[in-house]
Amino acid sequence: MNPTMLDSGMVRRKEEKKKRPVWGIPKGIVLSATREGWRTSVITMEGGMLCGRLDIPINTEPQDARAAAAVMVTELARDFHDTDVEVHWDPPPEPWSWTAQVTLATGNEPPSPATEG
Repeated sequence: MNPTMLDSGMVRRKEEKKKRPVWGIPKGIVLSATREGWRTSVITMEGGMLCGRLDIPINTEPQDARAAAAVMVTELARDFHDTDVEVHWDPPPEPWSWTAQVTLATGNEPPSPATEG
């Protein structure tokens, strides 16, 4: 049997760490009730925006929808940026629409981009 390149001299690629998505740290939330369900827009400190639908029933009460949106943003910050945030809801500017300010929890600073993996 003749050894082949695959048998004796196979070169393997260096295993690379998977990079996390480049989603910014949340700084605000817009929550809207629509006929299709509860919609969110998360504004980031870097100027980006993540939009989507909350995975809750259409008939969910507004205070429960706000709580679900706050949990989603808190988990996003913790999972992707290893930081804790606090969500503070503003008085509603109009019916069926709410905004919140998202701030870093006291004593928390986001990791520097050079150290993120």
